[in-house]
Amino acid sequence: MAAEEDDQLQQVRSKATELFIREEWNASIEAYSHFITLCTQTLSHSHPNQKLRRSLCIALCNRAEARSKLKDFHCALQDCDHALELDATHSKSLLCKGKILLCLNRYASALECFRTATLDRNAESVSGYLERCKSLELLSKTGCLDLSDWVSNGFRGKVPELAEHIGAVEIRRSEISGRGLFATKNIDAGSLILVTKAIAMERSIIMGGVQDLSEDAQLAMWKNFIDKVFEFVGKCPRTRGLINRLSCGENEDQLEVPDVGLFRPESVEKDGEVEVVVDMGKLVGILDVNSLTEDAVSANVLRRGNDCYGVGLWLLPSFINHSCCPNARRLHVGDYLVVHASKDLKAGEEVTFAYFDPLCGLSKRKEMSVNWGIHCKCKRCRFEGEVFSKQEIREIEIGLERGMDVGGVVFKLEEQLKRLKVRGKEKGYLRASFWEAYSQAYRTERAMKRWGRRIPTAEAVVDSITDVVGGDHRLLKLLMEELKKNSGGVVERDKVFKIAKEVFGKVVKKQAMKTLLQLCIGD
Repeated sequence: MAAEEDDQLQQVRSKATELFIREEWNASIEAYSHFITLCTQTLSHSHPNQKLRRSLCIALCNRAEARSKLKDFHCALQDCDHALELDATHSKSLLCKGKILLCLNRYASALECFRTATLDRNAESVSGYLERCKSLELLSKTGCLDLSDWVSNGFRGKVPELAEHIGAVEIRRSEISGRGLFATKNIDAGSLILVTKAIAMERSIIMGGVQDLSEDAQLAMWKNFIDKVFEFVGKCPRTRGLINRLSCGENEDQLEVPDVGLFRPESVEKDGEVEVVVDMGKLVGILDVNSLTEDAVSANVLRRGNDCYGVGLWLLPSFINHSCCPNARRLHVGDYLVVHASKDLKAGEEVTFAYFDPLCGLSKRKEMSVNWGIHCKCKRCRFEGEVFSKQEIREIEIGLERGMDVGGVVFKLEEQLKRLKVRGKEKGYLRASFWEAYSQAYRTERAMKRWGRRIPTAEAVVDSITDVVGGDHRLLKLLMEELKKNSGGVVERDKVFKIAKEVFGKVVKKQAMKTLLQLCIGD
């Protein structure tokens, strides 16, 4: 190699290294690319040069790290693989590849890289990464999540690192709409169904509720969110292929039913090898149909304060359909979504969320379903369609709208349930639809003095409603108020903890659950 060629390589490498140290990632990538090109050209027409090969290996590794900082994991992995082709034992490249695979939640592959890197005694210590990988791989396999310490500390400190987990579910054709997520075995209430990280999220600070966000602020937030997803999709062929499988609201019955295994992080989908184009127009349609917000009725957000509103895209939860009798809820923990059963599920049963409030009447739900573009045909809607057409039930509904005494509304409804011989789940349907009246009656001293002995207890009504709509924080709050008011014993406290698991899932131990209830539900 000529001296002037050597000088040029040294200058380019020095510039790239300086930019890398200054964390100017885009500029360092460009400089390293120049150096890699010159290196490759020199090696192609010169005698074997071990020193130059080592320099090329380090340059590829540094470019990989810079790319990973910009979340261009696909190209970063390619650089690591190229570097390891030059030197299969290069510890820095193994460590860099392991870190990238860890970011992609590919725990087993990352663990293999870290274990190989430990064979080099001079390598940077990887023991921390090894332990982290083992822990996350175990969480991914078992779905045994424990947020007790973080919750007990009042959500202070760093948000816990969660692991991707897909439980006993599969994607199938749904009678509700298009495709759905189905349990492949019995799942107990509170048990985790899946844990997954957002493709992208956008959050906005709010002083009051989401309603306080101006239209311009919401549009700006939505635009930023779309741009984030588009940028990430542009960098990751695998994600591009998976997003392309989501519905954009058209031709639902013609869409392919993908294998749930494709959504496991360790799965390298074939679509990643073939260019899949997702244009901006299609992407906006997909996001409009599949994005989830943190303020949804089926969601709880675990964090300090409530001054933030977020929207995000999570792939597998996009297959979960709506039901007015939902059986699942979700927790938002940082950028992760934790989906759990809010009541017992049987094998073969479809996993469903409530897209809108299940504790309101049929007419209100129909109004909200129009906004969502849903035509709900669930058992509850069909049953209530018949019952609400009856004059007696309609009069009770009108009376409530006109300010009739809530205790009287509850009493009249319960009398009609007896007269019409409404039992079991159907009784729970109607009580859920008139929840507001029940809630106000139990909380109004005057109503309870007059009607308390003539209407069911709050505990009985809560049991009846949770049987059909699963755990709900409003039902839990009422039960906690009743427990405090009546100085309830062990049985009553156990009921509270049972519904708390349905609302929040089995993510904390019993003592931490008490803290969680104080933080999220209040006294």
